[in-house]
Amino acid sequence: MIIALEVQHLLEELGYRSFDIADSPQDALDQATRRRPDLITADVRILRGTGIEAVRAITAQLGEIPYFYVTGNRDMLADEQAPAIVEKPINHHQFAQACLRVAGTS
Repeated sequence: MIIALEVQHLLEELGYRSFDIADSPQDALDQATRRRPDLITADVRILRGTGIEAVRAITAQLGEIPYFYVTGNRDMLADEQAPAIVEKPINHHQFAQACLRVAGTS
């Protein structure tokens, strides 16, 4: 939850104003289906499942949505074609650059 709140704070600094925090792939899919997000930031490890599973489920159902991963274990993304990866501890500049790269936010 601490990382999720840090991500929310960083997104607020970049101009985002609406957030959902999910603890499972199904929860993430349900929330994305209700609100169709402009950007997904997915922690690779979430309470119940992975952010990888969440992104796959959301994009399979809703189509392409800009996303990137936040992780403390880059090896978990070895088989993923992630558009951007921000490693923990989160560097604010790298986070902003990832947002810019995937969603055009500066």
